[in-house]
Amino acid sequence: MAKKKNITANDIISMYMDYVLEHNEQPKNVYSFSKANNFEESKFYHFFTSFESIEKQIFKVFYDHSVAILEKNEDYQSYDARNKLLSFYFTFFENLSANRSYVIYALEKHKNSLKHFKVLSELKDAFTKYIDNLGIELIETKQEQIDKFQRKTLKNTAWLQLMLTMKFWMEDQSPNFEKTDIFIEKSVNTTFDVIAIAPIKSLIDLGKFLYKEKIHMN
Repeated sequence: MAKKKNITANDIISMYMDYVLEHNEQPKNVYSFSKANNFEESKFYHFFTSFESIEKQIFKVFYDHSVAILEKNEDYQSYDARNKLLSFYFTFFENLSANRSYVIYALEKHKNSLKHFKVLSELKDAFTKYIDNLGIELIETKQEQIDKFQRKTLKNTAWLQLMLTMKFWMEDQSPNFEKTDIFIEKSVNTTFDVIAIAPIKSLIDLGKFLYKEKIHMN
């Protein structure tokens, strides 16, 4: 039988996901995997360096697919940062739910230490860039080091929150993962309420006013 020629990265990803779900383990090696799926081994290395690189890419694909859906939505473009992030969460977890068997296979052993799990490294890079580009407003101190630290802390906190949500979703037994939806809404809203700068600015303005009044009175 002639080897398949028009093999794409997504084809290999689909083949890999099917294999691990059917066998509950990785293929023994790239040679046997490519032979079983009737394509040249060199095609695999055109896109990937190892099975681990496929696993990293799979979670990045879930992210890319979620963002692509959102960017086609005209309403999403007009949302503020809070509602954009909520929309991302709901869309991303719909994609995870559509591929739940694979996600559970890939992450179950590591669900208590997801934030440091190497397979999620490409997802982390993409997601933290997404957070950085949301334009979430923070208090500007005009001190470069402090402002840089604030941004880094925001991205790390957002990543931790995503990992906590994934762990919650993996353990969620409610119909249609309704409890995960509630968790997403409450956790994202709480985060934005905590970092909201409007009330902080008001307090700062009030403090400045009282300070000036005190000096004036003295």
